Amino acid sequence: MMRLILAVAVVFGLALPAAAECYADYKAKQDDPLRLQYGVAQVSDGACGNKKAAASELAPRLAADGWTLLNVLSTFGPEGLGERKGRAGENFLRY
Repeated sequence: MMRLILAVAVVFGLALPAAAECYADYKAKQDDPLRLQYGVAQVSDGACGNKKAAASELAPRLAADGWTLLNVLSTFGPEGLGERKGRAGENFLRY
């Protein structure tokens, strides 16, 4: 009986989709005084490879803190985080 339960658990575990990680790097600004920001944020899997979708997710997050999204530079997986962390500074995964 225990083997059957274990086998069913393994089958259901394999049937679940793997959670992918997707990120976007972006540029944003604030006015009066002018301030510019480069950052990296996590976005939904559906936004990977789609800068417009990533922008529609990021714009309201940034606006809540008074920032205006200028553009999404790229979307990428976890393999691109390391090379962008230093450039993003305090805006690394902030939004």
